[in-house]
Amino acid sequence: MEYPHLLQTAIDTTDCRGLAEFYRELLGARYRPGDEPPADGSADDADWLVLVDDDGTRLLAFQQVERLERTTWPEHDVPMQMHLDLTVPDRAELERHRGRAEGLGATLLLDRTADEGEPLYVLADPSGHPFCIFVG
Repeated sequence: MEYPHLLQTAIDTTDCRGLAEFYRELLGARYRPGDEPPADGSADDADWLVLVDDDGTRLLAFQQVERLERTTWPEHDVPMQMHLDLTVPDRAELERHRGRAEGLGATLLLDRTADEGEPLYVLADPSGHPFCIFVG
């Protein structure tokens, strides 16, 4: 039996380049050829961008939208709908990557590092999408 192949996860944003840059830096990814920012200083009107890993495998795509209502998680007025889980090898790396994420524009939503079984942080990216970083 053949199954569909997951190509990428697409994320809506009101700032396509800005959110792509956030995740490019956070994940150490690069742009798909042709999606790089304009080198000649011309206007960057990208409405769809794709990040890939070093092997060229697609990771995330970003789609420009007019309006995006930020999740109110952990309240349920505006649900999360989707989030990314990122793992690190140990607590020291957990702290390092929380700091990196915040330095790139993320905001802390939940600190669950006291949980010995699964210490984690839930952060929101600059467009408000939650993502988790935990020791895995």
